[in-house]
Parts: sequence; C-alpha cells; structure tokens
Amino acid sequence: MKQLIISAATEGATNPLVPNPWEMFVVFAGFAVLLFIVTKYVVPMFEKNFAERAEAIEGGIAKAEKAQAEASAALEEYKQQLTDARTEANRIREEARAEGAQILADLKEKAAAESARITAQAHAQIESERQAAVVSLRAEVGTLATTLAGRIVGEALTDDARSARVVDRFLADLENQNAGAAK
Repeated sequence: MKQLIISAATEGATNPLVPNPWEMFVVFAGFAVLLFIVTKYVVPMFEKNFAERAEAIEGGIAKAEKAQAEASAALEEYKQQLTDARTEANRIREEARAEGAQILADLKEKAAAESARITAQAHAQIESERQAAVVSLRAEVGTLATTLAGRIVGEALTDDARSARVVDRFLADLENQNAGAAK
C-alpha cells in the first residue's frame, strides 16, 4: 500500500506544497474585488463616521470650553453686580442715616423753638396777669386803706388825689419791707 501511494504521487508529478495556478488566480481576483469594495465603500463610511465622531467630540469639547468661559464670565459679572449692589446698599444706608440725623436735628430745633415760644408766651401771660393783679390789688388796697384811714381819723377821705397819695405811700412801704426781708 505504501507502494501505491508512492506511485500515485509520482504519476502526477505535482508537488503538494505548490498551489494550483488557477486557484491562486481565483483567490487573487476575489481578494482584489473584496479589496475594491472595502476601499470604495466600507473605508469611506468608516472614515466618515470617524470624522463625524471626532468632530462631535471636538465640537463638544469646544462647546464645553465656551460654556465654561461663559459661565466664568457670568460668575464674574454676578460677583461685580453683587459688589456694586452691596456698595449701593451701603451708600443708601448711609444717606438714610444722614437724612434721619438731619430730620432728628430739625425736629429737635423745632421743638426747642416751640418750647422757647411757649415759655415766652407763658412768661408774658404771667407778667400780664401779675400786672393785672397788681392793678386790681392797688385798687382794692387803696379802697381798703382809705376806708381804714377814714375810720381811724374819724372823717371821710373822699379826695381822690389825697387817697391816691396815701395808697401809693402805703404800697411803697410794703415793697420796702418785702425787699428788706428778701435780703
């Protein structure tokens, strides 16, 4: 049997390690067609998808960086506005304090002026009432003094000039006594 295999191998004189040229041609042709299809249709589609993904990623990164920059700018603007608002609030507060102090000073001044006016009016009223009381007292004291003097003397003192002199002298004596007692 060994002999049969050897004789069959020598009959065709073909080497099993060397491929058949027609098989090689068909494989190369199939490979060429497959290579043409892959390079013409598949690779551009992969390139297109790769480019789109790369662009999407780069665009996303650019958008993220832009959004980050806008957020940073907005934050800075917000901080500036907050600082300005605080400064404005402090200024308004100080103006309100100053205005309140001015209003308080005006009210105190008006109150002092009103108090002074009321005090002056009260002093004037007291002085006028004192003068009226003095005049009334002089008249009553004069009448009483004249009547008393007339009873003591035993005759009526109806002379108005004389009775006025007696009353004035009596009141002057009373004032001198009061002034001496006050000292």
